[in-house]
Amino acid sequence: MPHPDLPLVLITNTVPTAVLTPLQGIARVIMGPSGGDLMPRTEVLRLAPTLAGIINQAELRVDAELLAAAPQLRIVANVAMGVNNLDLAAMRSRGVVATNVPEAFTESTADCTLGLILAVARRLVEADRYVRSGAWRGFQPGIWDGTLLHGRTLGLVGYGRVAQAVERRARAFGMTVIHYRRTASGAPGYTPLDELLARADIVSLHTPLNPDSDRLINAARLARMKRGALLVNMARGRVVDEAALVSALQSGQLAGAGLDVFEDEPRVHPDLLTMPQVVLTPHLGGGTTDSRFQARHLCAQNIAAVLQGRPPLTPV
Repeated sequence: MPHPDLPLVLITNTVPTAVLTPLQGIARVIMGPSGGDLMPRTEVLRLAPTLAGIINQAELRVDAELLAAAPQLRIVANVAMGVNNLDLAAMRSRGVVATNVPEAFTESTADCTLGLILAVARRLVEADRYVRSGAWRGFQPGIWDGTLLHGRTLGLVGYGRVAQAVERRARAFGMTVIHYRRTASGAPGYTPLDELLARADIVSLHTPLNPDSDRLINAARLARMKRGALLVNMARGRVVDEAALVSALQSGQLAGAGLDVFEDEPRVHPDLLTMPQVVLTPHLGGGTTDSRFQARHLCAQNIAAVLQGRPPLTPV
């Protein structure tokens, strides 16, 4: 039993105890719900006055309200690359450390990106539904033909760790890869955004959400894409104007889309739900057993370091 005088750390869901080994003898731990659910904000606020650390899945808004309710709070660790949920200025003013996991989900998110590209390009989900429906009566050459990736151009919007991991995989498929980022990367393949949209057969989004990328892919930019191109969003939902995307899919300007994130999660634009050429996944991009363990373990290490008076491994 942990000593009752040890500082208290909250994890907003239930995790395997093995990820918490860095906190043994350093902190007491409270876990949230099991089964994939997360602790409601109201419950976090109720516990806040007692907390020295919080590990969350980047779903918890850490703002002035929460910080005011948590005078003992020393660190918030995001089990994610993104930190849009954190008011970093408010945290800094109160001396609360923020950390993330910049690399844990890179390879798994890149895997999922290629999975979505293949699912849309080869109509795999649509074909799966067809077989399950009982409608299949035999080999039907030509009916399920999709898009060959070899020789196609993939345009990456955003060129951080995940996009570069996607590039490595895409080149193995024989694709030409070009990329865009806000500041020219200097790497081969850098292409201004409008040119990238016009050249790419498949556009894959990997930019963080910020004022410049909020609804970056809007009606005007969708119109600049090749007619019949595919769009994949593994970034943040609000990088895409969903209403404009629906219009582009309905008109045939885009032939298909793969979306792991949405403007107003978990709500999905109702028209997207009816489109067989669209593959939808529930924000699972980086979610593999290996990556999740690595990320949570790193968060526990960051918490342990700060509670022991040492700098965290991955400060924001």
